[in-house]
Amino acid sequence: MLHPKSIAIVGASRDANKLSGRPFHFLRRDGYAGKLYPVNPKYTDIDGVPCFPDVASLPEGPDLAIVVVPQTLVNATIAALGRKGTPVAVIFSSGYSEIGAEGVKREQDLLETARNNGIRICGPNNLGLINAFEHVTATFSQYADTPPIAGPVAFASQSGAFGTGICALARSRGIGLGYFINTGNQVDITLIDALSEIADDPRITVLSAYIEGLRDGAELIQLAQKAMAAEKPLIITKVGRKAAGARAAASHTGSLAGEDRVFDGVLRQHGVIRARNEEQMLDLVSAFTCCRAPGGNGIAIITQSGGAGVLMADRAEELGLEVPVPTPEIREKLQDVIPSFGSTANPIDVTGQFLAEPKILSESIKIALDDPGIDCCIVWLQLMHGHSDLLAGVFKEVKASVDKPFIVCWLEAPETALRQLREAGICVIGATERAVDAVAGLVRYGQARARYEGQPPPISTHKNRQEPEKAIAVSSMIAAELLRDMEIPLVSAELATTPDTAREIADRFGYPVAVKIESPDILHKTEAGGVRLGLRDGEAVAAATKEIMAAARTYNSNAKIEGVIVQRMAEPAPELVFGIRRDPAFGPVVMVGLGGIFVEILEDVAFGAAPVTPSQAELMLDGLQGRAILDGARGKPPVDRPAVIKMICDLSRFALSHPEIVELDLNPVFADGNGVIAVDWMMMREAPE
Repeated sequence: MLHPKSIAIVGASRDANKLSGRPFHFLRRDGYAGKLYPVNPKYTDIDGVPCFPDVASLPEGPDLAIVVVPQTLVNATIAALGRKGTPVAVIFSSGYSEIGAEGVKREQDLLETARNNGIRICGPNNLGLINAFEHVTATFSQYADTPPIAGPVAFASQSGAFGTGICALARSRGIGLGYFINTGNQVDITLIDALSEIADDPRITVLSAYIEGLRDGAELIQLAQKAMAAEKPLIITKVGRKAAGARAAASHTGSLAGEDRVFDGVLRQHGVIRARNEEQMLDLVSAFTCCRAPGGNGIAIITQSGGAGVLMADRAEELGLEVPVPTPEIREKLQDVIPSFGSTANPIDVTGQFLAEPKILSESIKIALDDPGIDCCIVWLQLMHGHSDLLAGVFKEVKASVDKPFIVCWLEAPETALRQLREAGICVIGATERAVDAVAGLVRYGQARARYEGQPPPISTHKNRQEPEKAIAVSSMIAAELLRDMEIPLVSAELATTPDTAREIADRFGYPVAVKIESPDILHKTEAGGVRLGLRDGEAVAAATKEIMAAARTYNSNAKIEGVIVQRMAEPAPELVFGIRRDPAFGPVVMVGLGGIFVEILEDVAFGAAPVTPSQAELMLDGLQGRAILDGARGKPPVDRPAVIKMICDLSRFALSHPEIVELDLNPVFADGNGVIAVDWMMMREAPE
């Protein structure tokens, strides 16, 4: 599909203004070197190229077929192409799942036809692909009205019109797209399939995608691992951040793990950079095509405006970047260059004097990047319409003499300057905070590269085997046994069916103890009045047992009451929440966050797809807004991070070992300097068939 030596256009037209005529016109115009076979019974030739009346008349099975026929003729066309030996077809025709249930049935019939005839499908309802290196302009998109220019970036999109709009924006920024592919309805070949193949091309250094939905998360993880191994950044824009499809679930984990939250966590886990929109995607693409990833997160901000410097410094710290004050030695060198009314702190204000003395700017950048605590740099400018050549020369000189990355943020830059800098491989971004966001993307990728552990762990293919709503609760004691087998630390707990038995267990544990209702029909015990804490003698335990059993029956008169769980009280400590759920796309995922009763209020949680490595677990913790609590905020001792990391990894192993477990909620988990221990747990499993 990507490197065809021959292409048939079934339904080709002589009219280059028609959708069916544009691919032939583009392929001829752009110098495609392979064989072209237009197919249409109306013509004997198109522009002197022989035209065939039907697929059966072709002299060979072409490598690629572009299908531009009415929907009612598509299946017969695909069958004929398969019989001819064509391996793959791009189908422009619409009238499929995008129109509803009837279209879904048509797609199923189309896929069956393709499989029965040994041919793969890209589409239907797509607008084709471009391999600009080999002039395969197999599209009808307006983007191709101007011949595509090959470059080191590949872009794949599930949206046709929006995708080609992004292509046009990329061209306006001087970004060369070596490949563009729109996968349409993805009845067969997916966006991930295409990018996985393109990733092997040494001419491509950056992979990017626009995604609207994902059916198989394992394929995306495999692509991310492949891209990381090849040192090719993968940048994804995915819509649906606030999708209303998050299902209601029995546990905290399920209710919090909306699809987008999981998607975000898995991308972060595997070193994929997520762009919020097309503008940010192209900023990141531009940065990665021009800059290598920095070795750390220290950033120098060099500006001619104090106000812009403050804005960038604020944004940098919001994104977790450091804006360090240069070392005394570096500041002394800067003072020798910068006018006395400038600033050698960070942000570094070189003043407007550099226009008269360009070395002020060039030397300031070089000196700043020589600081061991500074890993990259942003240079902020505005206007300067009369100084394009001078400034372009400054930045070219700097690029030739430094090995650390830098980005130019130039507001209202002259077109001549933009052209010169882009031709020199210098990233230019036209808005202040966007430039900082791009640097943050470089830093995040550099950190991901530093964490990269070589051979990736095996990817889980477990998915939900039945509807989550059919899941049933696992008794607390059976759940505890399963968890302890996987070395998950839990407080001592036993089941009591009577007040006297509860007293005996408490006497054996020692006081204080907790008593909690045990019922498969009451998942959130506190809401049912089914929890008593800090009980200090047998009488209190017996009385509490009677009270919570009565409260549980009042809460749910139909609930099956199995008794109460008597637990040894743990020493109070910072509270975390851990969990497992089965994501529709990624299978088993693990959650960690700030726990206790505020878990659904603060929603400060992070997700990772199983299996989770220790370095990935560390990254999950670093992604929490309240991570300072783990590090010992306000004079309190830090928690045992290795123990927290071990629990995350152990839970990911548990999730892989027990595909029948649909959800698990450990909340709260007490974490202190000596380890972690789960105080309460709730487990759901698939119901028996």
